Amino acid sequence: MKQIKTLVAAFVLLLGASSFVNAQSKVAHIDTQKLISEMPEMIAAQKQLSQLEKTYTADIEAKFTEYQNKIKQYSAEAENQTDATNQARQEEVANMEKEIAKYRDDATKDIAKRREDLIKPLLEKAKVAIEKVAAAQGFDYVVDSTPGGGVIMADGKDLMADVKKELGF
Repeated sequence: MKQIKTLVAAFVLLLGASSFVNAQSKVAHIDTQKLISEMPEMIAAQKQLSQLEKTYTADIEAKFTEYQNKIKQYSAEAENQTDATNQARQEEVANMEKEIAKYRDDATKDIAKRREDLIKPLLEKAKVAIEKVAAAQGFDYVVDSTPGGGVIMADGKDLMADVKKELGF
């Protein structure tokens, strides 16, 4: 009787251990930041954003130069002008300052919006490719191994090469 109990206990332990092994999930990892930064579309988007930033910077610098020239001109002519004229010129200069600040803020917002509009589809494309590769290779979970992203050790399968192949680069 004791042998039967031992045999049943061993069978239950063996069954439990095999269930535990079968319940193990396959986990892979990928550095999504690196993947996205190496996508050809991202490189093109970065160039486009850089060009937009240069355009806005040139416009702001031109407006600022005009502003400085007005200040120099008005300062040099201030003694020969009436108080009313000097007051009007001070208001004009103050309005120019406000316009430059508003233009700078609008430019910053526009660049941020364009960045979001360009990058959002790339993030989605990368996500779809990661999911497709992971499903094809039988992975249950894919962890983002971007440095600082919370993964301490990444010994599992790295999907970077396979996802790049799926994306065509």
